[in-house]
Amino acid sequence: MIQLGCFDLDVNFMSAPSTAVLHRREQSAQAARILLYGVFGLLLFGPLAFGAVEPWSIFLLEAATAALFLLWIGKQVLDGEVKIRWNPLFLPMAAFGLLILGQLVFRITAYPHDTVALALQYFCYGMLCFLVGQTLLRGSQARSLALIFSLYGAALAGFALLQGISSNGRLYWVRLPRMGGWIYGPYVNHNHYAGLMEMLVPIPLVLSLTRLASSKARAAAATAAAVMVGTIFLSGSRGGMLAIVAELVILAVLLIKQKRGLRTAIGIGVFMTLVIGILAWIGGGELSRRIATVSPEHSEITSDLRANINRDGLRMFLKRPVLGWGLGAFPVVYPQFRTFYTNFFVNEAHNDYLQLLIEMGMLGFGTMLWFLIILYRRAIKKIGKWEAEMSGAVALACLLGLSGILVHSAVDFNLQIPANAALFYVLCTVAASDSFAQPARKRRAVRTKPPEEVLTPEQALPQSATNF
Repeated sequence: MIQLGCFDLDVNFMSAPSTAVLHRREQSAQAARILLYGVFGLLLFGPLAFGAVEPWSIFLLEAATAALFLLWIGKQVLDGEVKIRWNPLFLPMAAFGLLILGQLVFRITAYPHDTVALALQYFCYGMLCFLVGQTLLRGSQARSLALIFSLYGAALAGFALLQGISSNGRLYWVRLPRMGGWIYGPYVNHNHYAGLMEMLVPIPLVLSLTRLASSKARAAAATAAAVMVGTIFLSGSRGGMLAIVAELVILAVLLIKQKRGLRTAIGIGVFMTLVIGILAWIGGGELSRRIATVSPEHSEITSDLRANINRDGLRMFLKRPVLGWGLGAFPVVYPQFRTFYTNFFVNEAHNDYLQLLIEMGMLGFGTMLWFLIILYRRAIKKIGKWEAEMSGAVALACLLGLSGILVHSAVDFNLQIPANAALFYVLCTVAASDSFAQPARKRRAVRTKPPEEVLTPEQALPQSATNF
């Protein structure tokens, strides 16, 4: 306080700086929210845009990701320091990027244009993973996202069911695919719809088995998961059926190993009853015919054709076993090795593992194995208390979905579809990340006698002595 005559002037020299600091912190927190929901909003956008396989949707995905990355840089400026949360998956991802760069620099790729185009997509996936690693830090955030993705998956499954009943052979009943296909949901290829659902189903399914939600929320989650599983079977994707069965078997083995109680067993029983009821009600006799064979009214690659492609692909790999033919070069090089006649344009190997060997060689395949080993080691460590801890539940849901898509990848090319690939890599990042920050526990107020105040010499002086 400054006393001048009869006037007392209170001058708070800290008010202006503290207001600015609080404003910057508020802006930083708002930027963090935009980053988190912006990244996951892109993941929700991709499937709705036919899997983000067309140039316009790929551009939007890449441009929006770049904008979010610039926003993250702006947030670091607001914070006044650069904070990077490390994820062990970043190392094999960076190594894979260096291999792609080596293919371009040393002109190993058979078609540089496609290698550059696909490299930009992989760079986009990497930025999404990085941003998720920096923004998804708390269990409350994961809970909100689990609810959003459960509702999204259930709504998408409902749309697929409605479309299956009233299909006119057009996407959204409006757009006719240029090259045909087996439409299911927003995808031209029913296998890719199944691949998306394989990654989404474990989110509500695991939530329904935890103690992290109310009984009503768990029942709703189980119903959503049942509808989503039902659409995988109704889509006619045999690879999808195999993958979801693999996920359920892994979950069952985990429950048996951990000796879960009667409540969990009842939950699984109710879930399976819902799935069977949905299949019997909507699928009927048509479902058994779809499982037995592929309907001739849809263009679908046969098992014999897949076997021929696999044999030809192995011959391609043996020609360039170390660094491969170049990322994205498969459809350009494959006609030189094709040993059979077909009306189909073989643009993918229909086996993600084989295509990786062909395009990236043993070094790229080894990097993938390194990536998966780190992923499973990190995720398995967190699932011990999945019923009661959000970190464990999220790790288990991610691990089940990733295991399903990895099974499906042996007979299809889901990881060549940008929407599915982006979701896959983000789930990998979440599964391998550190545990979420726990909220501070409320401490009981303890009444204690306040310590005797010790005054400084200045404080001990009379008040008038400090005024001048």
